[in-house]
Amino acid sequence: MNNHIMIQQAVTVFQQGGIIAYPTEAIFGLGCDPDNSSAIQKLLTLKKRPVDKGLILLAAHYSQLLPYINEQAISQDNHSKILSRWPGHITQVLPAHKNISPLLCGKFNSIAVRVTDHPDVVALCNLTNKAIVSTSANLSGDLPAKNWQSVEKQFGAQVDFIIKSDTGGLSSASQIIDGCSNEVIRC
Repeated sequence: MNNHIMIQQAVTVFQQGGIIAYPTEAIFGLGCDPDNSSAIQKLLTLKKRPVDKGLILLAAHYSQLLPYINEQAISQDNHSKILSRWPGHITQVLPAHKNISPLLCGKFNSIAVRVTDHPDVVALCNLTNKAIVSTSANLSGDLPAKNWQSVEKQFGAQVDFIIKSDTGGLSSASQIIDGCSNEVIRC
């Protein structure tokens, strides 16, 4: 099956509230529609991930993140720095919009977001015209899956669709920084 057909099928599953697995820059991610609370809860249950940890959102471009972040809480200087780091392999923690699902933020008043350059995720976000929830494809505490075969082996039919493609080849999950204070949270 070619990538275009796989991405189209993933979009359909995403829009129907399903859980999809997809390659990112370094590892496979599990994701769903960030505006579908039942899909987010299903994802957290599947991973056995505590709700209070929060999740990451991936997007093809910054505008897809605007419904989820509080731009008014970001200074102009920080805004410029934030945008200069993307697209790429850097996740930034930004102030969360007050109206988003608490399942996305966990116990925090911020949300982790990334504008990716992985072509499969970019295509998925562009076709849905929104960001996608992203968390590593593994049970909480286990090593993340580096390929679709590992996802299939670990989760099987519990994942509604797997984009059977390759990661970007990087060796580790994204760096996480606080976009406003520039503090490194994870190297």
